[in-house]
Amino acid sequence: MYVTAAVLSVLLALVTLAAGAPKAVLKGDVSAALQSHMGLSARVVRLVGLAEVSATAGLVVGLFWQPLGIAAAIGFALTMIGAVGYHVQVGDYANPETRGNAMAAVILIPVSAATAAALALAM
Repeated sequence: MYVTAAVLSVLLALVTLAAGAPKAVLKGDVSAALQSHMGLSARVVRLVGLAEVSATAGLVVGLFWQPLGIAAAIGFALTMIGAVGYHVQVGDYANPETRGNAMAAVILIPVSAATAAALALAM
């Protein structure tokens, strides 16, 4: 079970880093879209980015101390639940042009849950 937990943790850590780093430094199209399309302030976008980068660190350290990895995976899942809420609020799931990007949050929720479960079973 540890191998499964490690693979899921590393993959999720790569995703959280790729998603969070541009937001944390307010660079790229995603940060701009979150500010213009969703109406989030730069401070909130940076906070979300820092939370995602923190999840990266927690997932990596969680390979050696599973409770931290479990907490990071659950925290990231909660962040994605919040993202789904915002996407619903602005109508992204009803719009074919924005639905694809919005679906990433939906897909990452069960991946995060599976990572947390695998880490818990590997203890």
